[in-house]
Amino acid sequence: MTRSCILDNQGLVPFTVAWDYQKSLWQARIDNPDLEDILILLEHPSVYTLGKGADPNFIKFNPEQTAWELHRIERGGEVTYHCPGQLVGYPILNLRYYQTDLYWYLRQLEEVIIRVLAKYGLKGDRLNGLTGVWLEGKKVAAIGIKVRRWITMHGFALNVCPDLTGFKYIVPCGIEDKPVGSLAQFIPDLTIEQVRKDIVIAFAEVFQVDFRNLSMDNGQFWILK
Repeated sequence: MTRSCILDNQGLVPFTVAWDYQKSLWQARIDNPDLEDILILLEHPSVYTLGKGADPNFIKFNPEQTAWELHRIERGGEVTYHCPGQLVGYPILNLRYYQTDLYWYLRQLEEVIIRVLAKYGLKGDRLNGLTGVWLEGKKVAAIGIKVRRWITMHGFALNVCPDLTGFKYIVPCGIEDKPVGSLAQFIPDLTIEQVRKDIVIAFAEVFQVDFRNLSMDNGQFWILK
């Protein structure tokens, strides 16, 4: 049985604005689990985030003496970097309607990314004991979540065509021996807008949801078929 899900398709949004918005939606669904699920898709200006228990030693700069934006947040996982050209997805789902299994949920998020890569003839890989998606040994998608009362928040970040320089100043996800990559390294002309629509289609397939639009894309609602 398919479940209705809102698609909130946004552009470049400051991290703190999106974080507050996401928390308000998440709390509303904790208070009222009957509310519809929602998938937020957006990009962030340059920002570093640390998971709740992340090791600050994975940051290669002094957090007290930097102009870079840095936040410690509720999700699991280590330090990561967001910037334009990276597509970020925040699914706020009630897992009681899917499976109450966090391992299953993480694998489903990976499956969404793997299906998108496959559309471009690219083989996305999982690595044993790690979360995320790799492409020819380079990590192209990071995943970090927070779940309370089976309501999810945070989610995935897929490197489509970002400037990867910012990753040099951290140990991304605490993995020292695996480089970070992007889809543009394999398909140079790939754009965020192409991949954005592919993510929506793959997400609908993997989670078996029907999307309806909350926001508009270039003045027109998406019609998914």
